[in-house]
Amino acid sequence: MRLLIRFLQRLAIFAIGLTSVWLITFVVFDFADKRLPWFLALAATYCVGAYVILPFAVRMGLKVQQRQHVPQYTITPDGLPGDPVNLALIGTLDELRKAFDTAGWQQADALNVKSAWHMVRAFVLNRPYPTAPFSTLFLFGRGQDIGFQKAIGDSPRRRHHIRFWAQSLSRAQADIDDPSFWLNTDKPDFEARVLWVGAGTKDTGFGLTWLTFQITHATDSDTNAERDFIAKELVDAGAILRVDLYRPGDALKADHVNHYITDGEVAVAEIVPLGIDA
Repeated sequence: MRLLIRFLQRLAIFAIGLTSVWLITFVVFDFADKRLPWFLALAATYCVGAYVILPFAVRMGLKVQQRQHVPQYTITPDGLPGDPVNLALIGTLDELRKAFDTAGWQQADALNVKSAWHMVRAFVLNRPYPTAPFSTLFLFGRGQDIGFQKAIGDSPRRRHHIRFWAQSLSRAQADIDDPSFWLNTDKPDFEARVLWVGAGTKDTGFGLTWLTFQITHATDSDTNAERDFIAKELVDAGAILRVDLYRPGDALKADHVNHYITDGEVAVAEIVPLGIDA
């Protein structure tokens, strides 16, 4: 029975993929080609295929697979694994902001039509945009609460960056294997000291997302190196003092946090409280 179910799932996914290709090639392009010059028809077909049809197909495929396990990575809007979690800091929102400001990092602008257009122009023309917005990734059932970045040179295509999601220290005692923990959308009080769960990566240039072929930043695959770089930046700035590495299943010995699970090692540190010199 299990083999039959797996076969039917794969058959359904194949049908979804085939239907998507048919829609893009014989419906969207055919419609656009009859009304627009060929280069505009190709551009319109790409936009509809990459940003509408293929993301929908991916979501349908994930539903067919019944992927309801606890995610070990952040999740993209299409339901695919995103950046791995590799850093966790403990502090208030103001302490988090001060820590990265002291280290010479910039807080990312909120993603909206204005900032997105500014980012597209900067990306295409290769002009500096030190507070460029981030695309939205999901953890704990919601998009990131805040993000920081440090440009590499003057190009907006290359940067160090990290997204953070806040989780209350008391909530972090919940069973990590319970999906409700990860799907919890409640935001804690940012004035209190909370657990800031972060996913840090290094953008290296231009790229396309797999499956949907959306335009995005290409990223360095060595997220461990990026984790170590960010931690060193904060240590050198005196924003954090001690950094501990935890493997999956280890218990965090900080305040009321019991344990935190990730696919790889996570650097964990407590931010130096405001008003206290390192």
